[in-house]
Amino acid sequence: MVTAKNNRKNSAKSSKTTSKPTGGLWRQLWSFGWKLTLVIVAVLAIYCIYLDQIIARKFEGQKWYLPAQIFSRSMPLYPSAPVSHSQFIDELKLLGYRKVANPRQIGEFSASSTRVELWRRPFLHPEGPQPAQQVMVSFDSNGVASVERLSDHRQLAVFHLEPVLLDRIVTGDGEDRLFVPTTEIPKSVVDGLLLTEDRSFYEHYGINPLAIVRAAMVNLSAGRTVQGGSTLTQQLAKNFFLTSERSLIRKIREALMAIIIDARYSKEEILEAYLNEVYMGQDHNRAIHGMGLASQFYFGRPIGELTLAQQALLVAEIKGPSYYNPWRYPQRAQERRDLVLRLMMEGNKISVEQYKVAAASPLGLRNAARPVHQKLPAFFARVKQELRDRYGDTLLKQSGIKVYTTLDPLAQEAAEKAVSATISALDSKNSGLQAGMVVTERYTYGIAAMVGDRNPGYDGYDRAEEIRRPIGSLVKPFVYATALAQGNNYNLLTPLKDQPITLKNEQGQTWSPKNDDRQFSGQVSLLTALTNSMNVPTVNLGMAVGLDAVATTLQQAGWNESVAAYPSMLLGAVNGSPLMVAQVYQTLANNGRYRQLYAVTAVLDKDNQPLPVSHLPQTEAIDPAVNYLVQYALTQVVQTGTAARLGAAFPGVKLAGKTGTSNDQRDSWFAGFDERNVAAIWVGRDDNGKTGLYGSSGAMAIYRSFLNSRAPLSLRLPPVNGVVQGYFDRDTGVAKQPDCSDVVAAPALADSYHPAANCGESRPWWQRMFGG
Repeated sequence: MVTAKNNRKNSAKSSKTTSKPTGGLWRQLWSFGWKLTLVIVAVLAIYCIYLDQIIARKFEGQKWYLPAQIFSRSMPLYPSAPVSHSQFIDELKLLGYRKVANPRQIGEFSASSTRVELWRRPFLHPEGPQPAQQVMVSFDSNGVASVERLSDHRQLAVFHLEPVLLDRIVTGDGEDRLFVPTTEIPKSVVDGLLLTEDRSFYEHYGINPLAIVRAAMVNLSAGRTVQGGSTLTQQLAKNFFLTSERSLIRKIREALMAIIIDARYSKEEILEAYLNEVYMGQDHNRAIHGMGLASQFYFGRPIGELTLAQQALLVAEIKGPSYYNPWRYPQRAQERRDLVLRLMMEGNKISVEQYKVAAASPLGLRNAARPVHQKLPAFFARVKQELRDRYGDTLLKQSGIKVYTTLDPLAQEAAEKAVSATISALDSKNSGLQAGMVVTERYTYGIAAMVGDRNPGYDGYDRAEEIRRPIGSLVKPFVYATALAQGNNYNLLTPLKDQPITLKNEQGQTWSPKNDDRQFSGQVSLLTALTNSMNVPTVNLGMAVGLDAVATTLQQAGWNESVAAYPSMLLGAVNGSPLMVAQVYQTLANNGRYRQLYAVTAVLDKDNQPLPVSHLPQTEAIDPAVNYLVQYALTQVVQTGTAARLGAAFPGVKLAGKTGTSNDQRDSWFAGFDERNVAAIWVGRDDNGKTGLYGSSGAMAIYRSFLNSRAPLSLRLPPVNGVVQGYFDRDTGVAKQPDCSDVVAAPALADSYHPAANCGESRPWWQRMFGG
């Protein structure tokens, strides 16, 4: 009994002893659990603070690097502006304006045979914001006749079209975008986006658990991923901060960031960031981000001008820009677009009638043949060099820079077409030809177009600026300008010797220049010698006025490299490029005034404030009266001289120009101008081989093709002070009365034009007095 009783006691003690550690274990586990939870919460809090700092830096600093935007010139319209009716309409089409019967909204125009009614878009001009404006532009045979603002019927002194966005200089990650605030994004785009991608956007707190569960069930049922549960905020977090890696850790981080973003920022800020960040497709090696750039990429116009159907297609592309590529898979893209439209109709965002009209619309894509990014290697090289010279090497790395240039997109297009087509045609007789071409604006000194290769988009050796080749007879107008400046000794009818000549240098070497036809006329007038590009009379004239004087005239006109004062210089043994030739012919075209050619007109920083720029000086290189005589002579070159085929191609249009050919026909040159543009063109071989081309058969053919695409405006050549209509004896060049026999009319310098009171003896006074 005692033993049994003791056994029961021992058993109870043992039981107590056994149960005691069990209760202690739970307490230990509980203690460890809440401590671990505190650690996890602390770590999570610290991690969230870390994520919050990352998000704040992104959202409250510079959200994106915005590539530097390069713009063309802004076409100015004013009474007498050298812009034709057809050129203006081409410019509007290039800018994406829609032609309608009656313009009722921004981005539309109508046209008659002499007038264009336009509702211009608002845009940022270097001189300040330009508002939307409705105008009537009238044209006559000389260009613009008047510009009337229709709101108050006021005649405008000057009116600008917005420039063409030529390109964005993308650096770093290759992302390309145009920032557009939500205030400028149509409401239909936002409605379609939310109905399609995130209906509860304004209700959830960054994540939508119900949508995640629903998507998981659908995907499990389908056996593959067919539906996503991510909110717009989650998509933004992923696009901004994360990779496309598929992992649980990445999804958790995405969810945490979405919650923080939603807590920190308003729905409107989140929506604006999403609309400018969302990936919308690929343009070669450039990633298209944001609705603003996508609108230009797919439709070639601002997002505010898109139709309802086009807006729906933008929303449709978010699902998969590659899968729904509208050029490659138009049927898929249309089906997805129509789904967006149907959701908008069912959500009462559009009417049934709007849905039917939009769903029946074509996709309305831009012409894929016209590139979004202009390939302008020669011109962009010039722009970058000017920017480096003015602002240093780091400017283009800054975000949001806007660079306004002088490029005329239509002139560039015509130049590229002319070079490519003409060189291809010439190749049948002489393969391996290359070309360089520069076109400038006659009155502004801006570079309107540059082509540096027979393949204009080739980014390599730039023959518009980098070559140095003998310019041949293109130098001759400066020889004649030097002589005509000596008005008492020379006029356009002064006779020049055209007889065999031999010159000897200090080393005893001789040079016997010959005319191209190897013939001698004995004597020709100064005008005839220049018109027909005769060598021997030019050498005689140049030697008479002095080699140094001719070199000085050329350099004052803008030739920025040294000129060796040898007799052969008079026939073009001066090495230059099309850009250098364009510079000096720009001086001739602009009444003898020299100003350095330029490609950049203004630069705005990210806050749209202009960066300082020095204004290029303008000087008088050639007396305007003398320059007028040279201009007149150059019009005769086109009318009856070596460029007569050009004149015959454009009857009734006054053009000025000069052909040039180097020794052995290795280099073919042409320089000329109409009322609007100056052009300088070289054709040759990179190996300096013979081409078999004269200036008239090579380079001038390119200029003629250029004018075929860009109808020339006839030169006006208004009278200038110091020039009178002169009358000269055909043989002697002596000034005579207009009613005398055998006289030739030609402009003359008033100070040196002294015709005899009567017809009298036609010989010069010194011959009459001393005989001979």
